[in-house]
Amino acid sequence: MTTTSPMYVIAESDHADESTSEAVTPKGDVTPVRVEIEFRGVSKAFGRKGEKDAPAVVKDLTFSIRKGEVVSLIGPSGCGKSTLLNMGSGLYSPTTGTVMVAGQEVKGPVKRVAFMLQKDLLMPWRTIEKNVEVGMEIAGVPRAERKAVAAEMLSKCHLSGFEKHYPFQLSGGMRQRAALARTLAMKPDVLFLDEPFSALDAQTKMVLQQDLAQTLHREKKTALFITHDLAEAVALSDRILVMSSRPGTIIEEIDVTLPMRNDPLERRKLKETGPLIGRLMELLHVGKDNAMH
Repeated sequence: MTTTSPMYVIAESDHADESTSEAVTPKGDVTPVRVEIEFRGVSKAFGRKGEKDAPAVVKDLTFSIRKGEVVSLIGPSGCGKSTLLNMGSGLYSPTTGTVMVAGQEVKGPVKRVAFMLQKDLLMPWRTIEKNVEVGMEIAGVPRAERKAVAAEMLSKCHLSGFEKHYPFQLSGGMRQRAALARTLAMKPDVLFLDEPFSALDAQTKMVLQQDLAQTLHREKKTALFITHDLAEAVALSDRILVMSSRPGTIIEEIDVTLPMRNDPLERRKLKETGPLIGRLMELLHVGKDNAMH
């Protein structure tokens, strides 16, 4: 069972005090808050065929994420963070335990879930517009509707005017914006983000963090965000889940009850941000022998 250190609860949370698979109601609010993602006693091991007792990558993981929350997952390299995203999307099945999305057990690929990865993975032979349309094209969405949705998403991601450009004609930051537009074009309820800005320079990264934060807030999306950047975790999140080294498990859960989740550039400037980053450094033993890589 994880706990939140009281000294890091900076202000009253907007979220419910407890998470369950049922709708819960925050104090002072009559609107139920639905649990969108839930891991119940999940473990995962990758053994060879016929192998018994293969070492676990993650073990006995239990946590939930409410609808509209942005939760960051941090921990040492190899602790199973990406494995969790793959199980949440139905690409892997847990060895033990249950994964739920929107109250339904995950037993295969989940249409409600979309990925955004470290690399933009744009198809170099397709224009930016056609790259954004690719998921809709596979899903059989009519051409006119695909074009309209792509234009809308490119506009929201500040890429209007670049529809006919090819990926090689765009900067790295613009390509990541195009990848975000492609992700949002499928109208997912849940976004899994696996270090989407790790390959970018610091300035471009902060600009795209701002774009992402505003998009998640505007669209009321639920997101599970993997990052090794502790300042990024504090700037973008409602909560941060800290994982141990392999086999990964949750060692602490921290509520980031700072204001301005939709404005991470301003949130970074708050005096409370530094102590939160310091606490994460302590939990991950940054600078010590078993530091996060």
